[in-house]
Amino acid sequence: MPIEQRGVDTIPEEERTSGPRDLISILLGSNLCLGVIVFGWLPPSFGLGLWPSLTAIVTGTVVGIAVTAPLALVSLRTATNLSTSSGAQFGVRGRLVGSVVGLLLSLGYTALTLWIGGDVMVGALSRLTGLPDTGVSRAVMYGVLAACTVVGAVFGYRLLLRMSKVLSIGMVILLAIGIYAYAPDFTAAAPVDTYLLGSFWPTWLLAAVAAGLSGPVAFITLLGDYTRYISPAKHSSRKVLWATGFGLLIGLLIPQLFGTYTALAARAGAEDYAGPLVAASPLWYLVPLLVAAAAGSVGNAGLMLYSMGLDLDAIVPKATRTKATVIAAAVATAFVFVGSFEWNVQSAMTSFVLVLTAIGTPWAVITLTGYVRCRGQYDADALQVFNRRSVGGIYWYRNGWNLKATLSWAIGAGVGLLAVTTPFYEGPLLALTGGVDCSFVLSGLAGGLVYAALTAGEKAPVTAGAPTASEEPVAA
Repeated sequence: MPIEQRGVDTIPEEERTSGPRDLISILLGSNLCLGVIVFGWLPPSFGLGLWPSLTAIVTGTVVGIAVTAPLALVSLRTATNLSTSSGAQFGVRGRLVGSVVGLLLSLGYTALTLWIGGDVMVGALSRLTGLPDTGVSRAVMYGVLAACTVVGAVFGYRLLLRMSKVLSIGMVILLAIGIYAYAPDFTAAAPVDTYLLGSFWPTWLLAAVAAGLSGPVAFITLLGDYTRYISPAKHSSRKVLWATGFGLLIGLLIPQLFGTYTALAARAGAEDYAGPLVAASPLWYLVPLLVAAAAGSVGNAGLMLYSMGLDLDAIVPKATRTKATVIAAAVATAFVFVGSFEWNVQSAMTSFVLVLTAIGTPWAVITLTGYVRCRGQYDADALQVFNRRSVGGIYWYRNGWNLKATLSWAIGAGVGLLAVTTPFYEGPLLALTGGVDCSFVLSGLAGGLVYAALTAGEKAPVTAGAPTASEEPVAA
């Protein structure tokens, strides 16, 4: 299979051969990994029992899908990734906001997947073969997983799609066997005696955001990586939207609910999930658990790393996608080492998802608002101005930036950060929300309302007869 040569350039119609079923396969297969499963552990680690954990995860996931799934339609129309597509609202240079948000999201989730997957693999091998469970063995395992991940990410979308189709079947079987394996130890009671935030509802809302909502939000810049390969001439927007929603729903709920189930069975408290998961496993399930940790981690991290390569390629157009992917892998692996040896996994996960949800949501709201205003009509050529090192086009705005959209995002992100609560930081706006983390809602509302106010009465750029971009070179 040849290495994919496409970066963030426009995908030609003849190469847009994927369909809604492929989209479901990639959203299901890529998420059946320990990097997603571990989010199901968060509610029990916060002090919630079975039913509160399930309702928090399901509620947060459904709300998140309602917000993020429509983003898949943007790249269906533009034939490029979502960060580049956001240039229609932010400007062809302002789209760097989306590239940075996407890079941070992918970087964090890649590191988390390699971290948890590597820890489970070392723990399983330790029980099976006597391999010392030390920092050195974990570091080696992180490196091996990262190297395998790079291969899939460099080869690109087609290979990752094939891997996802296999994983969507194989991992479901392995997880189904896991339900039986952990059944004797299962209990509906929370593994810790106190609520993380002191009382039920604040803790439940935190779980709904950190474990449920964060899953779909992780895809706000990723969905376009897949739907740009789907032709709107062959597949309707309705089918693509439903496929996105369904793929996210089953792709996130299956692993996360498995994570909740095993966390309760293994009595995984606030300190760690991987260790208790391996310790509670029957000896006969260690090999399937080892396979699931390896295959699932490579599949999920491969897609995240692929997206990172695209976002880094968008930030530095002179870099090839392959070089950008390798650089992104090195940075992600470095984050794994720091996280594994310096941070508490629960605190790191919670802080990471809440902060990135707060800064990513207003970008998604503004991008979707623009999609509605232009009714899905984009000038695909004008979106590529920055990549060609040229100037002009209908999305040039002011020197390549739409200051109104950028300011709206900055205000929304700022409000979100002021309203967030993490183990490391609590925003001053929490006093106005009764200590409840409403950063997701407030950041989206603030960014969306400011953007609506600043652009009231404006019409979307007209694509028909749009001025042609100049081929004049310009410094990045």
